[in-house]
Amino acid sequence: MARYSFRLPDIGEGIAEAEIVAWHVKVGERVEEDAQLADMMTDKATVEMESPVSGVVVEIAGEVGDLISIGSTLAVIETDEEVAEEETPAEEAAEEEIEAGTPGAEEATPVKAEVAAPTPAPAPAPASAPEPAPASAKAEADRPVLASPAVRARAKDLGVDLAQVQAEGDRIRHADLDAYLRYSAGQGYLAPGTPRARADEPVKVIGMRRKIAENMAASKRAIPHFTYVEEMDVTALEAMRADLNANRGQRPKLTMLPFLIVAICRTIPDFPMINARYDDEGGVVTRHGAVHLGMATQTDAGLMVPVIRDAQDKNVWQLAAEITRLAEAARTGKARVEELTGGTLTITSLGPLGGIATTPVINRPEVAIIGPNKIVERPVFAKNALGGDDIRRAKLMNLSISCDHRVVDGWDAASFVQALKKLVETPVLLFAD
Repeated sequence: MARYSFRLPDIGEGIAEAEIVAWHVKVGERVEEDAQLADMMTDKATVEMESPVSGVVVEIAGEVGDLISIGSTLAVIETDEEVAEEETPAEEAAEEEIEAGTPGAEEATPVKAEVAAPTPAPAPAPASAPEPAPASAKAEADRPVLASPAVRARAKDLGVDLAQVQAEGDRIRHADLDAYLRYSAGQGYLAPGTPRARADEPVKVIGMRRKIAENMAASKRAIPHFTYVEEMDVTALEAMRADLNANRGQRPKLTMLPFLIVAICRTIPDFPMINARYDDEGGVVTRHGAVHLGMATQTDAGLMVPVIRDAQDKNVWQLAAEITRLAEAARTGKARVEELTGGTLTITSLGPLGGIATTPVINRPEVAIIGPNKIVERPVFAKNALGGDDIRRAKLMNLSISCDHRVVDGWDAASFVQALKKLVETPVLLFAD
């Protein structure tokens, strides 16, 4: 009979510990070789731990949410296939304690004593006996309730006992029921279907949600944020996007995002401080030549940021395909570590939920994050050929940018967005040399 201690392997350079985010086995259950034992999360990705042997799990290292050091025991597996179901240590200890402290039947000597039987205490008398109801009140309660079938049906749907409703005449009418409901509402009555308070539900902050919480807190603590918002007319760009989609063939459908990424990449060379990372400890700002664009993606596990490598080298069709691929990988948990790290700038969008404006939080150690908001249609004034004003329908979008004020000045951020606006509002420039 042998026991195998499975130690948490080195699952990434510089990783000292990992968090248990899911157990796929319990103590006492059998696990086969190469079957999943647990899911472990580092600060970079979630890694599946597989059992190297077959056997019965006899110990596990902790609960979901616990941090386990690299090299420490994650699980102990009894590798003997003939192992019978054993008692847990707690049960064994309990039995030993019982055996040590309980004498055998033949050793037990009953002790006789003359003890007077306790005198039962007299039953307490009721504080006051209820008075019998008057005959007139009893007759009133027994009297049949008169109401039309429609009133009865309505009262049943509302969960109202018609015997509690006071009638103005000889029968209960809808007006009487309405009066009762108005009175009951003031007394705290809730009609069936009205939402009621639910019990408090404690939810342990673990896994991706804990990483997000830690990263966001560190970002807000360390980085002095400021946000700049500008309105852009995307009417021409939306028309171009519709034309390209109508003739896309087998290519992926274009959203607004690929066009914005092209505009960002064309603008960055004149504003290198936007595409940078700040090393707090070393006091060094690295302005990157390539744009490795992080794309904030909502998943069931929380917000993840897969990275589009060398976005400046891709056209709108290639960007659309990469956006789709990375978003799917993130949502299904298949994104690789290298696809979730190394970003130099992040773009975040809530799509149709974008709202009027956002103040996105910087993805540390980057120094800026860009957030396009919802597109809305509004009338705008425009100069006509005669120098007068015409009113036309326009598609407008606000674009937000949050920056690290230690690295980026307000003037620089505003200048960057204005240059971006020129490209977005004159989309032919996106494809001009």
